[in-house]
Amino acid sequence: MSAASLADLFRLDGKVAIVTGASSGLGVEFARTLAEAGADVVLGARRASGLADTARAVEATGRTALAVTTDVTDPASCQRLADAAMERFGHVDVLVNNAGVATSVPATRETPEQFRGVIDVNLNGAYWMSQSCGRVMRPGSSIVNISSVLGITTGGLPQAAYSSSKAGLLGLTRDLAQQWTGRKGIRVNAVAPGFFASEMTDQYDDDYFEKARRRLLVDRWGDPRELAATVVFLASDAAGYITGQTLVVDGGTSIT
Repeated sequence: MSAASLADLFRLDGKVAIVTGASSGLGVEFARTLAEAGADVVLGARRASGLADTARAVEATGRTALAVTTDVTDPASCQRLADAAMERFGHVDVLVNNAGVATSVPATRETPEQFRGVIDVNLNGAYWMSQSCGRVMRPGSSIVNISSVLGITTGGLPQAAYSSSKAGLLGLTRDLAQQWTGRKGIRVNAVAPGFFASEMTDQYDDDYFEKARRRLLVDRWGDPRELAATVVFLASDAAGYITGQTLVVDGGTSIT
């Protein structure tokens, strides 16, 4: 690694980042923070209206945004997103696989369609996006998979599909790192967030949050900016010697 200041190691100037699930929630925060760190950002999600809002947030930082309506369950749609990024910018340096959905259905009542729907977005979608970007990424690039603490521990809700998909992401992270880091120079890591406010957590009731809070060692909910900063770290040269790892950002939930 060439000599660089500590601050420079965390910068993403001159890099292009793709963020999926960028129309709402944590995806918006990831996109904006990556832009603040210097990256131009390509935004993918199914909701075009939300993408336009995120694009404005990125451009408010002085960086360039490109919004592409994308369904990550469709490999062809994922390829179109990667192709659009290459056509506009000529390279892709960072992929944040953030698109995700959740259900909370008892295992004896969950339908095949419900279970498959979660796996298709959370796990398969991350694979199709990684595959599309892995074909064009340069050495020094980084993939960050957004898993969950529920891929490591249980959360007290009937979430077999969600937990399975997020645990699967951890295995995918390790395998892609093994395949691509040495051969392609692409680092692949995962973040396992605890409880951060988002559209997904809006469906939980107050009793659930109270029970979850008792497991926290840091006595507060996570700030989305803290999670976004972790994503920037893994995307940046500051994490240049880290690959195949899962960084848990959960206030201590997973060890209680």
